[in-house]
Amino acid sequence: MSMPGFSLITPSFNHAAYLKDTIESVLSQGCAELQYLVMDGGSTDGSDAIIKRYEGRLHYWRSHPDDGQYAAIEEGFSRSDGEIMGWINSDDILCPWTVQTVQRIFHDCPEVEWLTTRFPLVLTERGSGLHCRPKGGFSAAAFRRGDYLPGANRASNGFIQQESTFWRRSLWERAGGRFDRTLSLAADFELWARFFEHAVLWGIDMPLAAFRRHDDQKSRRQRDRYLEEARRVLARYVDIDRLPSNDGHVAWFRLRSAGLGAPELKRFAEPIHSVVFDDARARYTCVVEPA
Repeated sequence: MSMPGFSLITPSFNHAAYLKDTIESVLSQGCAELQYLVMDGGSTDGSDAIIKRYEGRLHYWRSHPDDGQYAAIEEGFSRSDGEIMGWINSDDILCPWTVQTVQRIFHDCPEVEWLTTRFPLVLTERGSGLHCRPKGGFSAAAFRRGDYLPGANRASNGFIQQESTFWRRSLWERAGGRFDRTLSLAADFELWARFFEHAVLWGIDMPLAAFRRHDDQKSRRQRDRYLEEARRVLARYVDIDRLPSNDGHVAWFRLRSAGLGAPELKRFAEPIHSVVFDDARARYTCVVEPA
């Protein structure tokens, strides 16, 4: 059974304390079709020495000043040709089963153009488990309603976990084949907005990667700036000042994730697009659960 190729990028800058764990989590996947590229922005903390230890197993790597994280990821994608694409930052890790699971899903389910987890995993700075909270599902309508954007005094179903999100190169190209580099932090959020214009986001009920929470990360140090950039992105699609509270919608998602029902909250619900393993057929299959 021929599996699709996989292009995975790690942008890196002065994360030597975590970089080894990230690289090993990728290279330990045991996937012959994996092209792994590490794009370092000229780190001064010894990161280049860590990368060199693995250079014989990397599709490509470099270490020199660049125009930032998203420029580095774009360059990495341009130097690879795998059908499946994604990136993992230099302080996060993949789960041991991720690459082969994602490959199998994209092989078995041609209708899946992008995929993420419904169980995002979060680690402490030292790499121990912090939490793994379920999400109910994903939709373009929910995205434009602001359900995946915390803040602004609104409840939220939480961010789409970037390190657990993968897509086909054909979707990347249809959506422009680029990042919006006017955004220094929330270009992932803007990419999801464009993907939602072209394809359904499917969810799988297993963790695919882990976000490491620590004080020396941009997503914590510059959280308010990220949220402001993401709000500007959302404003391209809707009047964000007039968005209704989504408390009920999030409550429904939480009840749905727990296997419970609440008829009075059904009006907030949308079909849930899931990928599940069919034991009888020994393959992954797509299931659309009605609201």
